[in-house]
Amino acid sequence: MPSRRARHLAGIAACLVTTSVLGLGAAPPVQAAGRQIVRPGESIQQAVDRARPGETILLLPGTYRGSVLVTVPDLTIRGAGSTTVITPAAPAVRTPGAAGAAAGSEPTGGSCAAPGHGICVLGTAGHRVAGVRIESLTVSGFAKNGVSGSETDRMTVRDVLVENNGEQGISQEKSIRGRLVGNHARHNGQAGIFLANDAYAEGGALDTEGAVIKGNDLTGNRIGTVLRRARNLTVELNSITGNCAGVFVIGDEGRPRGGALTVRGNRVNENNTYCPPNARLPYLQGIGIVLTGVEDTLVTRNQVNGNVGASPMSGGVVLFHSFVGGPDINNTIRGNEAVGNGPADLADRDRGAGNTFSGNTCRISEPAGRHC
Repeated sequence: MPSRRARHLAGIAACLVTTSVLGLGAAPPVQAAGRQIVRPGESIQQAVDRARPGETILLLPGTYRGSVLVTVPDLTIRGAGSTTVITPAAPAVRTPGAAGAAAGSEPTGGSCAAPGHGICVLGTAGHRVAGVRIESLTVSGFAKNGVSGSETDRMTVRDVLVENNGEQGISQEKSIRGRLVGNHARHNGQAGIFLANDAYAEGGALDTEGAVIKGNDLTGNRIGTVLRRARNLTVELNSITGNCAGVFVIGDEGRPRGGALTVRGNRVNENNTYCPPNARLPYLQGIGIVLTGVEDTLVTRNQVNGNVGASPMSGGVVLFHSFVGGPDINNTIRGNEAVGNGPADLADRDRGAGNTFSGNTCRISEPAGRHC
């Protein structure tokens, strides 16, 4: 049995370890089996670079500057909630007489920092990085995407606040089986959540193999969520309010076509902010849920109220022709509450074949009297 003195010394050692973990001393990052602890002022990227698959990186409350590039599979990066904040690196400050020296900036993020993203999870063609989790932190103020995944498998983003980023709040492309759950996306320049086959290329739709976008709060963005040339996923139980547009499900003439997905149980209300036109779209305002050029999509049990505008796609639930000519085919709009939208609660402005409207609560439809 250990002596009283041995137990006393062991207690002191434990106290010192605890003090280090809480960031009260100047000790280096704490490493334990399968875990690293990073404090404000320390480099998240350095912790990622030395991490092994299956490890967890814990970020204590505070502000961390610089982008983070993740290529390690099964890695978890977990903050302490909204008080753990990742922002862009401070501008380089050159010291007189020291060419090339910089202070106040963190050389971090590599191919993630260069385009201006916050956290990137990047695999390569044919070698998706699998099982990465980003949890319980804030990513704010990046020129491009807050959290960006490409060529990933089972990438999870949970309880993350993405705000004031120049393009997408959370983006996944060329990825499968993603889970984007319980996040908050606000005041991002494009979509709060963006899921696509490829953000910058044409081609047939991606089979996401059951991706889930669930329980997110999306407000103040250009569009709440965009599903672009994607198949086999579910968008459910999200709150999508105060954007210029709520939900865009986008396809075209490519093969396979976008669609074969479900949009259900979402609250898509009062997306009435004005956003000017861009190279892809006319101006946006008062848009609830839009299907354009997709097939076999189920839109059901959503609350879509108070989306009012005069743009070509304004209204509650709208079928709209693809800008490259692909029609909406065999989509089902069933059991939704759509009231107080303008110019219509339910609108078929495409007239593609096999689209059905049934069991919806609404007052005004296009064509008049057909869907309500």
